[in-house]
Amino acid sequence: MLYEPCYWNIMHLESSLLLTMNDQSILLRQLPKIDLAVNDLPLEVVFDIPPAIVKSAVRGTIESFRQRILSGVITSLPQGQEEWNTIFTAAIHKKNSPNLQKVLNGTGVVIHTNLGRSLLGSETMQALLTAGTHYTNLEFDLDTGKRGSRYSLVEEIICDLTGAEAALVVNNNAAAVLLALNSLAFGKETIVSRGQLVEIGGSFRIPDIMTRSGATLVEVGATNRTHLFDYERAITEDTALLLKVHTSNFRVIGFTSEVSALDMVTLGRAHGLPVMEDLGSGSLIDLSPWGLPKEPTVQEIVNAGVDVVTFSGDKLLGGPQAGLIVGRTEMITRIKKNPMNRALRIDKFTLASLESVLRFYYDLEKAREKVPTLALLTLSPELIKKKGQKILRRLGGARKVKDRIQLLPTVSKVGGGAMPEHGLPSWSLVLQPGSGGASELERFFRTLPVPLIGRIEEEKMVLDLRTILDDDLSLFVESMNSYLQREPS
Repeated sequence: MLYEPCYWNIMHLESSLLLTMNDQSILLRQLPKIDLAVNDLPLEVVFDIPPAIVKSAVRGTIESFRQRILSGVITSLPQGQEEWNTIFTAAIHKKNSPNLQKVLNGTGVVIHTNLGRSLLGSETMQALLTAGTHYTNLEFDLDTGKRGSRYSLVEEIICDLTGAEAALVVNNNAAAVLLALNSLAFGKETIVSRGQLVEIGGSFRIPDIMTRSGATLVEVGATNRTHLFDYERAITEDTALLLKVHTSNFRVIGFTSEVSALDMVTLGRAHGLPVMEDLGSGSLIDLSPWGLPKEPTVQEIVNAGVDVVTFSGDKLLGGPQAGLIVGRTEMITRIKKNPMNRALRIDKFTLASLESVLRFYYDLEKAREKVPTLALLTLSPELIKKKGQKILRRLGGARKVKDRIQLLPTVSKVGGGAMPEHGLPSWSLVLQPGSGGASELERFFRTLPVPLIGRIEEEKMVLDLRTILDDDLSLFVESMNSYLQREPS
């Protein structure tokens, strides 16, 4: 008798499981047959859509319902063909739409890694159009009539702008670092400060890259302080390279010190060792006059005598994704001859857009105007506020929307690269979230035909206007009108 309650509990549990399994079997049998479901779709839904997409979307939808039934997430199904067709139509539309789509950036992060990093201007896009719709001299020397090198299309320009003797471009900066280390220090030691062994976005870790390159890592100094004598003491007959790495968004403050590029070059020359510096987000313009932190430009590092400098094309430079390697001819020639170079080379679209962006830098004022990243980073708060006032007027005026939308000062961020967390004074529209809360409002904007991405602060939706482009103001106003038409809290 002591075990009777347990026995009845087991019997009740088995009965409940059986009932659940029976319910699942019934629901599974009620799922539509794929071919019948496709045939029952209205003609206007499937018109001009490839049958393979239609069938795949229907199959995926039914399979999704099947899995949710088996996992117990749902206990009922859509009722009738009309309800099913509505669900199938949405799935077909989504599958037939591009996965990579336009969004409005209301985050205020100018170089937003998740939203595509640097934007390209209209003239640069015209260069891409030419490269894609016409034959080009990608690897054809027009002077000699023989095969040429794709790298020659931009190498001279890069050297002009940076002061370097030679240059090479690969598909991103991680590739640039990997290729340079593999070419210059394979099977040898590379000395780097312990405080510079960072991990940045996408799990890019300097120690891992060095291991893959075949170079042997030699750590020197402490996390917060590394001195010139730390490097000198670590030099052996197996040392091939002295490496300096920009720490990106990692900062140690207080009791710190690091060795300058000039001092490392002096040490390298004394021991016959090349010096390499990974700038990460290299800039060709000193942006400190516009309130940004003073960062060494590529030209300054080259002038300091650093033998090899690597940096990104799609961060502060404002171009396409690319990794630029500049430096002494002897070093760059060794890197160019590495068989890995072919696996990491750039295509005609990267070359076309990079050349277009680089040419703007011959005139720095023109670069500020024509390179969208530079234009957004140097945009004054006063002009951003005027943009906000213009938007409010188009929404019916500040008085009409004051209970739902306020124009308030905020702080933008530079984004990916050398100064990701640095703040820029800006203005934003701050939205009351309504009864659903800020998370529900964020989801609402994210699911619009043209998604609007913002940020949540203190349970309110903040839309930073620095990164709302002038060409997108009409779309942005439509998004605001959609928000205003929602029921207020």
